[in-house]
Amino acid sequence: MKILITGGAGFVGSALAISLKANYPSYEILALDNLKRRGSELNLSRLKKAGVDFLHGDIRSKEDFDALPAVDKIIEASAEPSVLAGLDGTPDYLINTNLFGTINCLNYALKHRADFIFLSTSRVYPIKTLETLNFEEAETRFVLADAQPVKGASAQGIAEDFPLDGPRSLYGTTKLASELIIQEYNEFYGLKTVINRCGVITGPWQMGKVDQGVMVLWIAKHYFEQQLSYIGYGGTGKQTRDMLHIADLYRLIDWQLHNLEQVNGEILNAGGGVQSSASLQELTKVCQEVTGKTIPIKQVTENRTADIRLYVTDNRKVTRLTGWQPQIGIKQIVTDIHEWLDANRDALAPILK
Repeated sequence: MKILITGGAGFVGSALAISLKANYPSYEILALDNLKRRGSELNLSRLKKAGVDFLHGDIRSKEDFDALPAVDKIIEASAEPSVLAGLDGTPDYLINTNLFGTINCLNYALKHRADFIFLSTSRVYPIKTLETLNFEEAETRFVLADAQPVKGASAQGIAEDFPLDGPRSLYGTTKLASELIIQEYNEFYGLKTVINRCGVITGPWQMGKVDQGVMVLWIAKHYFEQQLSYIGYGGTGKQTRDMLHIADLYRLIDWQLHNLEQVNGEILNAGGGVQSSASLQELTKVCQEVTGKTIPIKQVTENRTADIRLYVTDNRKVTRLTGWQPQIGIKQIVTDIHEWLDANRDALAPILK
């Protein structure tokens, strides 16, 4: 089998590439990346050591696809992943990468009749609708109530039939637009596809920033003993997310690569779920336990643009169709990332410190 992974030197793409090559040595794994994101260059030696073929290219360029060989499967893991991207009035790179880049990937898949696995995001769900859900304020976090004003929301989290009307960030919009195009290619061109709407994905080798990769950022700031802030919602740190370890995501993608017929054309929410969720306040406590360090955390009451109070993935559909469910909890995620920071301190300090 020959597999192309776009965004192949990024956090998600490189992790999937390396794990696939380790588990299926006979597979030819190609990793395509433009190396724009800082830290992605650190993955090149890891990909080479694993036996993954790296190709320097940009999904925005049709010409770069002309130089690629035929493949059997495509994992579209490339993205400008920042929720704040484009909100300063410069959305060109975001749109050209997350929408037109995906269309280039689809046309390449169509040319070679390659199966298409797309990594989308929970950010396709509209901000205002999420913000008006019924919630309870517990001692350390916000919690979704079971009774909700809209379908697709419950104490289990957000499901695939959650309403899609309303703004969601330019990032979320480009991913949703890509989803719509993918469904057209599936229906009218017969391309085999699956769309995964992922919650927060995290794990070792993620170069965390304020606007993307908050889990790694939080642990790194503790590790390097720097300051953090609880921003918005009264500055209490009760805003809550579920966290999906990259190793858990890999298990789902592995299944889909080998069983795509069973989920062809489907949209699947995939995240850590209630069992692997934490508020910033709770995450701080776990970071203190694992790192043995306590750092100053400022309280900023004003909300940040495009932020949401809580998001937890309802995984019931993906579990029903595939049998998959996440296995790695918050404490283990923090421990894995802390060990990675420890083992690669010198290389990571200029990026994460």
